Amino acid sequence: MTVQVNPEIANSIAAGAIRTNYHDQGEGAPVVLIHGSGPGVSAWANWRLNIGPLARAKRVIAPDMVGFGFTDRPEGVTYGKDLWVKHLADLLDALGIEQTDLVGNSFGGGLAIAFAIRYPQRVRRMILMGSVGVSFPLTDGLDAVWGYQPSIGNMRKLLDIFAYDRTLVNDELAELRYKASVRPGFQESFSSMFPAPRQAGIDALASDESEIAKLVQPALLIHGREDKVIPAEASRRLFELLPNAELHMFGKCGHWTQIEHTERFNMLVADFLRD
Repeated sequence: MTVQVNPEIANSIAAGAIRTNYHDQGEGAPVVLIHGSGPGVSAWANWRLNIGPLARAKRVIAPDMVGFGFTDRPEGVTYGKDLWVKHLADLLDALGIEQTDLVGNSFGGGLAIAFAIRYPQRVRRMILMGSVGVSFPLTDGLDAVWGYQPSIGNMRKLLDIFAYDRTLVNDELAELRYKASVRPGFQESFSSMFPAPRQAGIDALASDESEIAKLVQPALLIHGREDKVIPAEASRRLFELLPNAELHMFGKCGHWTQIEHTERFNMLVADFLRD
C-alpha cells in the first residue's frame, strides 16, 4: 500500500507560541520566502518551483505564516501585520537566524517591508514580487481574491485572474486549489483576515512611506505588467521610495511571476542574492 505524502507539510517548530510548518532546504546564507494571501495558499503551493533551484546556493526557508497552510490557527487571534511580523521574528529566533534575505510575494512583500522597518539589522536584502506595502485603490482582482467563497467555479475564476497565460489554468488545478481552500479551518481563518471594506486590508498592510524611504537594503522589485491583483503602479511607487532599488517588469505576465516565468524569476533572484 502506497502512503500519499503531502509535500506541503515539511518541518515543524515552535515560533513563539505558534507551531509553524516550514520548508528548509539547502545550505549557506539564509533566504526566507514569504507567500501570498490567496485562498488555500501554503508556502509549498506558492514556491514549489523556486525552492529547489534557489537552494542550490542558499539555505531556503519557506514558512506557512500564522493562519495559513499547515501552521497553527490560534483561537481568538486577531490577524494583522503586527501578528505576522512578530511570527516571522519568532521563527527566525527559533531557527537561530540573526540576519536573512527576504523574498515576499504580494502580501508577503508587505510583510517583508514591515519587518525590515521594525528590524532593519535583521534584513540584508529584499526581493518584493507583485508586492503590497504601499496604499493603492482596491482592484477588482484583489477584491475577488480576498472575498473568495469556496466553490470550484469561483476558484477557476480566481485562477483566470492570477495568470496571464491561460494554459497554466485548467479544471484539475482549480479542483486541487479548491480542495486546499476547504481543508478544516482554512476558509474560516482566511475569511476573517480581509473583511469588507477590503480597501482597509490594503491600507493595513501598507507601511508609512517615510519609513520605507529610510530602508537602505538593496531591493529588487519584480512585477507582472498585466497583474490584475496588485497593480504595477505599486511596485513603481516602491521603486521611487526605496533608495537602493531595482525594478524588473515582465510583459505578458499576471500575478504569478514565479510560476509564469519560473526560470527567469529564479535566475533574477539567484543573481541578486549572489554573495
